[in-house]
Amino acid sequence: MAEPGLATRFQHRFLAARQLRSFPWPELEQNLRTSPDSPLLLDILHKTILHPLCVKYPPPAKYRRCFLTELIKKHESTGAEPLDELYDALAGILNEEESTRCYKNYLLPAGEPVTLSESPAMISGGTTGLVTWDAALCLAEWAMRNCAVFSDRTVLELGSGIGFTGIAICKTCSPKAYIFSDCHPRVLQQLMENIRLNGFAVEPETSRHLQTEPPGREAEAPNYQNPKLIVAELDWGSATEKQLSALRPDVIVAADVVYDPEIILALIGMLQKLSASRADRKPPEVYIASTIRNSDTYHLFQAELDKAGIGWQDIPAQSNSIFLYDAQPNITILQLFI
Repeated sequence: MAEPGLATRFQHRFLAARQLRSFPWPELEQNLRTSPDSPLLLDILHKTILHPLCVKYPPPAKYRRCFLTELIKKHESTGAEPLDELYDALAGILNEEESTRCYKNYLLPAGEPVTLSESPAMISGGTTGLVTWDAALCLAEWAMRNCAVFSDRTVLELGSGIGFTGIAICKTCSPKAYIFSDCHPRVLQQLMENIRLNGFAVEPETSRHLQTEPPGREAEAPNYQNPKLIVAELDWGSATEKQLSALRPDVIVAADVVYDPEIILALIGMLQKLSASRADRKPPEVYIASTIRNSDTYHLFQAELDKAGIGWQDIPAQSNSIFLYDAQPNITILQLFI
């Protein structure tokens, strides 16, 4: 008998287009050996390739072909009768041309998806911001376990990329307002598309330039089902304290922004501006998630924080089981005190 949840685990990985080697293939093989005529493969097929999300927002064609080919191999190895449905599904995408745009669907615990349109290439249009990085997944998962940090508060995200972390927080943590920000025009365009793709409306006139409310105008009453969303074109080097003072964030988050010494200095400069612009208000809470690819670069970030007088502490590691299904990457979350 198939292990409960095996098809669902395949589904979550497939819809998010995680690497195929992260799938529970050994468990599938064991189940097929025990019961080669079970409906498990058809269940997996309907939860993946034939799932409505995949039909409407498909992963890359090559990815789907490789996945189906592997499923067919596992089935053929049992010596069971061929499953026409598997071959029909593969035939349907054999001649499909690759698109310059693909989709990933991340299923939230309640079953609702975060759907993202992404570039298939890690670097596209001169930026790395058109894909979702693992630190963004980790930060979103931590946020969902700590909703009180974000509930009914204004959140500013630095370097939002194509929007995964912010969209996940908006769907699960009930912020009062969420300010997405980035500086690359193509990233901002993709970010706007993804926000709308997930059923949210963006505040008017916020798609390109940093907008601020006129003095004395109060924010709208919180709408937990539809928080106020703003998209800001925000260059860390040129943003002024006056611009930043109008944002008034209660919480600042960022993911995968610590990967280059020059960017580190610009990020710390930005945090110092945000600190200086807060006037007499309580300083915002700051959380930075980073994948440690180069320990020297990460230690430089910590050293520069110390030099700037910005306190920091590690957030205790948690098991990442909602979005990061494969081997746990070396990701850490720092809380900063500005």
